[in-house]
Amino acid sequence: MKRIFLYLFILCACARVASCSDKDEFTTSPTAMLTFSVDSVKMDTVFSTVGSRTYDFWVYNRANRGLRLQSVHLRQGNQTGFRVNVDGSYLDNALGAIATDLEVRSGDSIRVFVELTAPRNQQPEPQLIEDQLIFTLEGGRQQHVTLWGHSWDALICDSIIIHRDSLISSTTPIVVMKGVRVDSAATLTLKNTTLYFHNRAGIDVYGTLMADSAVLRGDRLDRIFSYLPYDRLPGQWRGLRFFPSSYENMLIATEIRNAENGIVCDSSALLTDRQRLYMEGSTVHNSSGTGLLAVNSWVGLMRCLFSNASGDCVAFHGGAVAIDHCTLAQFAVVGTGRGAALRFTNRHGEAPCPLLQMRMANSIVTGYDDDVVMGEALEGDTATAFSYYFENSLLRTPALEDTVNCKNVIWETPKDSVQGEHHFRMVNSHDMIYDFRLDSLSNAKGMGCYDE
Repeated sequence: MKRIFLYLFILCACARVASCSDKDEFTTSPTAMLTFSVDSVKMDTVFSTVGSRTYDFWVYNRANRGLRLQSVHLRQGNQTGFRVNVDGSYLDNALGAIATDLEVRSGDSIRVFVELTAPRNQQPEPQLIEDQLIFTLEGGRQQHVTLWGHSWDALICDSIIIHRDSLISSTTPIVVMKGVRVDSAATLTLKNTTLYFHNRAGIDVYGTLMADSAVLRGDRLDRIFSYLPYDRLPGQWRGLRFFPSSYENMLIATEIRNAENGIVCDSSALLTDRQRLYMEGSTVHNSSGTGLLAVNSWVGLMRCLFSNASGDCVAFHGGAVAIDHCTLAQFAVVGTGRGAALRFTNRHGEAPCPLLQMRMANSIVTGYDDDVVMGEALEGDTATAFSYYFENSLLRTPALEDTVNCKNVIWETPKDSVQGEHHFRMVNSHDMIYDFRLDSLSNAKGMGCYDE
């Protein structure tokens, strides 16, 4: 019996030695191959000269012997702007974009990281950038993974400071790294242009901003998931701020999306002959804070869309406000609650802030929550003005028995057959795709920011 156990022990020991030997041995057989987790790395569009995010993939050796890599190199060397790190070895573009003498043992794997900083291509449209990462095995066999993305020439600005009246009108995208400042004696006009703001960058207006057919958004062109671009995520840039010295700002057919706070109007003197902000045909969408926050300001809104904010879509603390044919849609995707679609109050913090007028007509105010309209007056204070008026509008809030300040109002409830998201053509919260034009079943015809 002891001999049998001794024999079995020797067999197991030999098997282990053979196994270790297999893993430690390397083959130069021309039939030996690597296996890749992808056959190509497909990058999103990037701005020329601005680095992409890091992409990665795995390289496996499923053979019963180890494989040595004679070299890993980019077919076009340092010409395309791809940067590669293979298992800790950087393919230095200054040395021909090549790494040598790498190993992948049997049953093991290595990880490859890829980034792209593309050179300028001198073309108005995004251009395809393509290269191949070549793996040359010790036995002479070559395998490759294709790398490709699109590069878009842009004007890269660190900071933009406007000292005098200026116009920015450009078909070339403009990337702002630190921010835009409009001095108190200056007017900045944006026309038929798109500004891409880097993280934490925004526009600070001490003078006047005039925007016509402009888009203000973050500078991320890539994706967080295969189905979800960063451009659908809130909080990509700081947003727009009007300081107390700023008046007569006008935003026409302008889109502000995915900011922290879309627009903030600081408290200022309420002048009857100088409006703080007028918006027409404009959109503020998907803010991580408040869409539009105005304190003691005269604001006019015509045919505008304010949608999806982690805070309030629109909030007025005092001032004078006129809203006509607007849609306020609060369908933000948040895990800990969301703000109101519309909030109006006669205080700022704990300080009185007279709401001289909050007048809404022909508008839609709806969302996921049961009540998305919050009118808040200072408790016990009858001296501070708190004036509101709703006419010919749909409001998702408990009905008010107030026929003086509310006329022809549709009081929406969660029990209505058509309510909330069902008013609109598409509210896809998973993919964060929205179309706030009215569905044919909606009972809000003639209201909101769209004619159809």
